[in-house]
This record gives sequence, structure tokens and C-alpha cells, in this order.
Amino acid sequence: MIHPGELVQLVSPKGKRYLTTVDPERDFHTHDGRLSLEELCQKDFGETVSTHLGREYTIFKPTLYDLLKKIERRTQIIYPKDIGYILIKLGIRPGSTVLEAGSGSGSLTMALAWYVGTEGRVHSFEKRAEFYELCAKNLTRIGLSGQVVQYCQDIEGGFGITDMDAAFIDVRTPWDYLDQLAEAVRNGSPVGFLLPTTNQVSALLNGLGSAPFSDVEVLEILVRHYKPVSDRLRPDDRMVAHTGYLVFARCQK
Repeated sequence: MIHPGELVQLVSPKGKRYLTTVDPERDFHTHDGRLSLEELCQKDFGETVSTHLGREYTIFKPTLYDLLKKIERRTQIIYPKDIGYILIKLGIRPGSTVLEAGSGSGSLTMALAWYVGTEGRVHSFEKRAEFYELCAKNLTRIGLSGQVVQYCQDIEGGFGITDMDAAFIDVRTPWDYLDQLAEAVRNGSPVGFLLPTTNQVSALLNGLGSAPFSDVEVLEILVRHYKPVSDRLRPDDRMVAHTGYLVFARCQK
């Protein structure tokens, strides 16, 4: 059964998705009518609940993908299509210790915390207080704040931590912090970067060439969805194409 305080995803008859926390003392209002959240406590995931207008909503347990899509944001977030590759390339697993610089709204922070589990830790740096606070709010909402150590500070003076298993840097000029990054991670550890323009990638490649890093990879990930209708299968009208350039390397001190 679904319990008070749980996050649930409600899907309307037309496929619109809502993320909410179950509070038996309040109602959830939609364009299809009012839903009693108390009624959800007598349901299980996969079942339906009706609004006061008789419209049926399906109840699902939100996946990490669902949570990322509904994150409160004030910045451009890292998209799930990029996050999946980042997690694999950095070797993130339960128990990992990961350095992140530039948390922004916290989409990647959430994913890293999800995968390192309760035995791991994400050390997340963000110099702007408003983004630091928003990231903390998003982590708290889904119950992952205990797996993240947040720092509201500039990284110019270094990170003050060592022996990280992996690192990901999402700042405007990452080539300025390569020496600090090398000091923070273990020898041989994977590191990643996200950059929006090719000239920034070129500057980073120049920096990596004279810093203790090797095994460099540059790529972008494109995703094209299809309309799931069997008798007229075709691509969607819109495509999530370029969102950023990903750069990966290995620390080699």
C-alpha cells in the first residue's frame, strides 16, 4: 500500500504527469477535477484513483527519470540522456565517493546521490547561494540529502578533499581548475565535464594536454523519440538534440 509522505506520480487519461507527496489531509487539484490524497493510502502502485468528476488517474511509483523531469529549476539542467552516459563513464556505483562542481538546480546531483546509495557520498560544490539552496531543496524533497555533502564556495582555492573515486565539472571555465581537480581525485580516476560550445571544448582540450590527464573522449548525445502508434509509427515532430558537449578523461598523476 501507498503510505503518507511517499512521492507518487499521477498520470491523467491524456497522459499528463503530476508528481506529488501523499498527504491524507489535503486534496490534489487538476483540470480533470479534485483528487483526495487520503484515498491513495488505500491504493497500491499501478492502480487508479478517480477525481470528483469521475476521471481516472493511474498511480505510479516515480523512477529517477520521472524525478529528474519534474525537478524545480532556475538553471539549464543536465538531461537524463546525458546523465545515463555520465554515470556509466564515471563508474558510479553504491559506495562511490564523487566530486561535483557546479550543482545548479541539482539534476546530476540527484542522480549521483541515487546511485552512490547510503554507503557513498557526493561532494557537491556551488558558489551561488541561490542555486546551492535550490539544490538542497530538491534533494530534500526526494529524500537524498543525507547522501550529499554540499559546499557553497568557489573552487578556485581547491576542493579541500582528496581520494575521490570520480568527478564531474560543470562550470564555465573548467580548464582553470584542472590542477585542483587532479589533487582531489585518486590516480586513474575518471573525470567528466559538460560544456555548451565548441570553443570551450577546445580550450579544455588544450588545458588537458598540459595537465595530468589522459584517455580523452569528446561526444554529444542525441535522442529521437517515436510516436508509439503501431499503424503510423514515425518520429516525433520535435527532437531533444544538442544539449551540451561531454568530455571525459582519466587522471594520470
